[in-house]
Amino acid sequence: MRDLFDRIIENKGPLGKWASIAEGYFVFPKLEGPISNRMKFQGKDVITWSVNDYLGLANLPEVIEEDAEAARTYGAAYPMGARMMSGHTDYHEQLQNELADFSQKEAAYLLNFGYQGIMSAIDALVSKDDIIVYDVDCHACIIDGVRLHMGKRFTFKHNDIESLEKNLERATKLAEQQNGGILVISEGVFGMRGEQGKLKEIVELKKKFNFRLLVDDAHGFGTLGKTGAGAGEEQGIQDDIDVYFATFAKSLAGIGAFLSADKEIIDYLKYNLRSQMFAKSLPMIYVKGALKRLHMLRTQPELKNKLWENVNALQNGLKENGFDIGNTSSCVTPVYLNGTIPEAMALVKDLRENYGIFCSIVVYPVIPKGLILLRLIPTATHTLQDVEETLVAFSKIRERLESGVYKRLSASVKAD
Repeated sequence: MRDLFDRIIENKGPLGKWASIAEGYFVFPKLEGPISNRMKFQGKDVITWSVNDYLGLANLPEVIEEDAEAARTYGAAYPMGARMMSGHTDYHEQLQNELADFSQKEAAYLLNFGYQGIMSAIDALVSKDDIIVYDVDCHACIIDGVRLHMGKRFTFKHNDIESLEKNLERATKLAEQQNGGILVISEGVFGMRGEQGKLKEIVELKKKFNFRLLVDDAHGFGTLGKTGAGAGEEQGIQDDIDVYFATFAKSLAGIGAFLSADKEIIDYLKYNLRSQMFAKSLPMIYVKGALKRLHMLRTQPELKNKLWENVNALQNGLKENGFDIGNTSSCVTPVYLNGTIPEAMALVKDLRENYGIFCSIVVYPVIPKGLILLRLIPTATHTLQDVEETLVAFSKIRERLESGVYKRLSASVKAD
């Protein structure tokens, strides 16, 4: 018999094995200064493309004042206790009602965190006799939620409706045998690729199959659709999403999340979401803050307009300069390059140290081996000057990557 920790010590995992080289710089970096288009990294000014503050709300004076006033009035702890016991307030209800109205649903339920919230929602929505069918590229929070399911689950190829249909056929046969139901899960926007989920095509399959649809719209909420209500509104099928989920951590620049659906479904979830039933209520700082941010989202369309001015300038500029940005149809802007993990490290260090550009680096196992993904998140605070400087820098680093400079610089880099 071996010690439980032997495996952990011997195998640190696909990312952990790079920790001694990467930690503090490539992973767990420390950005400093007010949240904005330009911040400081290790004492140097950088253009920041890694902050999910889509609408630029995080550092607005009126938002900071709302947060501060809530802190002065209620402190950081209020309300104490879980919502079902002692942590419920009129403001929690008000936020839920406004979120339901904004997302065009009958009712909504406030969640403390997006990650644990959607995991718990999946767990509550299905029983062991039900079948889950989900996009293989769904976010880790969905994957972990599906892992809680004691019944059968099938994946369909990313945004592949033919694959989804085949898996729905398999799921239907099994559901009929077990007297169960089917839950299909997709995302409004896939956070790495930037592609919108094919929600309209998925909804069309409801004419042929009996299933319910859960959509994680973390990146679509506030950025897509005429009013900002998300990918469902953008694609004209918001009414056909049975359970809608979004987080405050992107467009609302805060903490928390919500689910919205028919009132009967929300009433069920309120009494069966274990992650909320047994967790402290969302503090008033975040509730009052979210109300303020949601009001600004609803009444200041210029925020979203400015965001998309920057998105279009960046994405069009990258394409005009021959960069591969995949099939993004959202604000998320991936730039695909070919190279190894050590080359990616050398490239990103060059970007940060010599060109003042800070963006996220994504490598294997999140994407296939041999690919480097530089993920840029435009916001309403960026400027066209930021875009121009970034395009120049990216052209330079691509040239150095293709000429083998980063390969030579990284020749001695080894994993733990």
